[in-house]
Amino acid sequence: MILDSLKNSALYCGVHPRMRKAFELIASTDWKTIEPGIHELDGKDIYVNVMERELKLKKDAKLEVHNAYIDIQVLVSGTSESFGWSERKDLCKPQSDFDREKDIQLFDDEPQTYYTLRPGQFTVFFPEDGHAPMVGEGTVRKIIVKVRL
Repeated sequence: MILDSLKNSALYCGVHPRMRKAFELIASTDWKTIEPGIHELDGKDIYVNVMERELKLKKDAKLEVHNAYIDIQVLVSGTSESFGWSERKDLCKPQSDFDREKDIQLFDDEPQTYYTLRPGQFTVFFPEDGHAPMVGEGTVRKIIVKVRL
């Protein structure tokens, strides 16, 4: 898991061959004007989900994991968004089997920790990270850039 300011995104371009392109697309797009929904940026190798959603209580946010993609999550508007986080290896209460088609599995475990994302920041989740997004109060606009491993 990574939490940093978008102004430092160049530090993470070497993490995966597609990260540079993903961060360039994040920086060059006005995400406040893009319609909510899924938008392919580089076919299925890099795509973005633009969301406008109501945040939820901690108890309603489930930890999730992915196998095929890295998530880069950016808060576009809203005051803040909190995330629960746990090491995937410690998750032991799956809600169901891994859904390969949707690249997701949800868990009922309690997060090991919480942290807060603010506009101008980003967080990155790898397959090793269980994350419970969308925690807080109010409505946010955010993007989730999916980078295929």
